[in-house]
Amino acid sequence: MVIDSMAADGYYRSQFSTGISNGGLTAFPGGDRWKWESRLFAGKYDDQPVLSRPVYGVWNRRADPYSAGIRFGSSYLRLKPETIDRATFCFPDSAREATDVSDQLNLPRLCRAADEATVDDLDDYIEAHIHGLVRLDTDVAAIVLDPSFAGTPVEAAARRLRCPVEFHPGFRARPDTFDPAYRGPDIVDLARSLADELTPEILGRTARSGATQSIKYVWHYLARFGRTT
Repeated sequence: MVIDSMAADGYYRSQFSTGISNGGLTAFPGGDRWKWESRLFAGKYDDQPVLSRPVYGVWNRRADPYSAGIRFGSSYLRLKPETIDRATFCFPDSAREATDVSDQLNLPRLCRAADEATVDDLDDYIEAHIHGLVRLDTDVAAIVLDPSFAGTPVEAAARRLRCPVEFHPGFRARPDTFDPAYRGPDIVDLARSLADELTPEILGRTARSGATQSIKYVWHYLARFGRTT
């Protein structure tokens, strides 16, 4: 599992280093992610080693216990406050051709822009870029898991990350309540085939069987409609 690799390595790495993502897989020279970073950071990282590139997150402007980046997964790392000193931010997401990249001084303006935008809950976030290595033992305040992972190998791996482990209220939903218009009837049919009630732990086990792309869209349903509070 990804979290096992993180526990062994001790760092949170970018897609350029790991080759995996819950978004698009374009982090290679000439790929879309490479082009976006070249534009956002004025070519600063074009010729740098992959380990020097920034890692991505979101600014949790509403202090949402589920995080502000639910599109990307049910669990997240909450960074220590001092990491903001080496962070930049943009809105909308860089994949949507964002051009305004700012440091923390301009966060209020980006927050207003995000508040005024009309977007789906999965896209309602301010993108963050942390420049420099992110160490799990010194830069992370906590890893926050979905409660469906309690007592599983995911929690066991999280306990080896050398940072505190917390749980948010949880995602849980019945596929019979999903609107086929949101991500398609085929995705709802897949969701129904997995369980009468879905949790992130169920989707994680299914994704490891190889159905990653389709499961990502099932996750969109669960993230959008499955908050328990």
